[in-house]
Amino acid sequence: MPTAIVVGSGPNGLAAALTLAADGVDVTVLEASDSIGGGTRSDEVTLPGLLHDVCSGFHPLAVDTAFSRAFDLGAHGLRWAHPEVQYAHPLDDGTGAAVWRSVDRTAEALGRDERSYRRLFGALDRRFDLIVEEFLQPMLHVPRHPLALARFGAYSVLPAQVLAKRWRTPQARALFAGVAAHAFRPLNSLLSSAIGVALGTAAHRFGWPVAVGGSARISAAMASALAERGGRIETGVSVSRYDDLGDPDIVMLDTSPAAAVEILGSRIPARISRSYRRFRHGPGAFQVAFAVEDGIPWAYEPARSAGTVHLGGTLEQIALAERQIWRGRMPEQPFILVGQQSVADPQRAAAGVHPVDVYAHVPANWRGDATEVIIDQIERFAPGFRTRIRATRSRSAQEISEHNPNYVGGDIVTGANTPRQLVFRPRVALDPYATGAPGVFLCSAATPPGAGAHGMAGWHAAKSALNHLND
Repeated sequence: MPTAIVVGSGPNGLAAALTLAADGVDVTVLEASDSIGGGTRSDEVTLPGLLHDVCSGFHPLAVDTAFSRAFDLGAHGLRWAHPEVQYAHPLDDGTGAAVWRSVDRTAEALGRDERSYRRLFGALDRRFDLIVEEFLQPMLHVPRHPLALARFGAYSVLPAQVLAKRWRTPQARALFAGVAAHAFRPLNSLLSSAIGVALGTAAHRFGWPVAVGGSARISAAMASALAERGGRIETGVSVSRYDDLGDPDIVMLDTSPAAAVEILGSRIPARISRSYRRFRHGPGAFQVAFAVEDGIPWAYEPARSAGTVHLGGTLEQIALAERQIWRGRMPEQPFILVGQQSVADPQRAAAGVHPVDVYAHVPANWRGDATEVIIDQIERFAPGFRTRIRATRSRSAQEISEHNPNYVGGDIVTGANTPRQLVFRPRVALDPYATGAPGVFLCSAATPPGAGAHGMAGWHAAKSALNHLND
């Protein structure tokens, strides 16, 4: 029986392990931390009984993929729950905009921008199953659905500030700016619309669901399915050298490209080593977990039913903040994402106190404390929020990086979403998972299709490894 070692137990490492084990490979996963999951961990970090997601909280692209269809994680305890409102964006005057699963309902609430919103997202929603199949894989491939991909690409290639001009109201423009800002990119750059268009359409087609009982249930379900197929997971095992791994047939590295170079040393060809070292990481995140009595009192009513709330004001204000963090400057009013998972999964709360998971976009490696800035920004759109806070727990960009080495400098999307890296990550190659070292493959979110708990980078990397094994 062929053997494999997987270094790292994030969703991609576990997906790679499970894919290999299902093909008859004897798999061992090595995890440096005392717990598995990478970005899919959950814990009671503020008050007993309040379950917070440590990093990734909502999973719009994880519910229907080649990986999820291949493995019935529901049989291993994974269940999804949806908020009524997928995401909302309040403005200073008490108005705002929101996204429901229905394109029609969302468009109708946008008033003068109803027709334009429906034209863009309605057309993409009808074809999104085909589009997702295309972009959840390496960009260098022959598309099976070129017409659907072309329409998606025509919108995605535009700077977000340009695409947002198709809408006339500040509410609709801010709504798109907020979802586009998930890319951690200046909104005036090429391809800065791509992630916003993808996540915005996914909100209609799949919703932005949470894992019932916390994001850790995703990794727990994968681990259970892996054990069922004979795979093993060892925690508390740090890998710094290839020689520590013995002599497996396959090695999968759920690590950053730079960490892969350190582990592989001279086994990796010099040209690939240079490419990995040139891999760019983006800005960081500053996280705060709040325990909030009775939830956040948003002035914009739909935000109270939203799983995710984007804060940053108008399109222009968000664009300014994103330019500043890209240039290494901390904005006075940073862009902020607020996760209200208990809206969809009430068991996360306890005795009327709700866990709220928040992160602000900050410069890479920023060591400052943004807790008060975040509180002020939430208070700006939810007067009275401060008085409802019962506990907090903060982590700086540097602390995030120390907790998870894949998040270099606090980069929680594992690689800057520059135009080059959106198309070619981690390097220009027909097989972006191959490291050049025989039998060794990179499977982290630094490889296509990038960040998320969908496991598709691990799935594709494992398929590449199996092709190598069968050659």
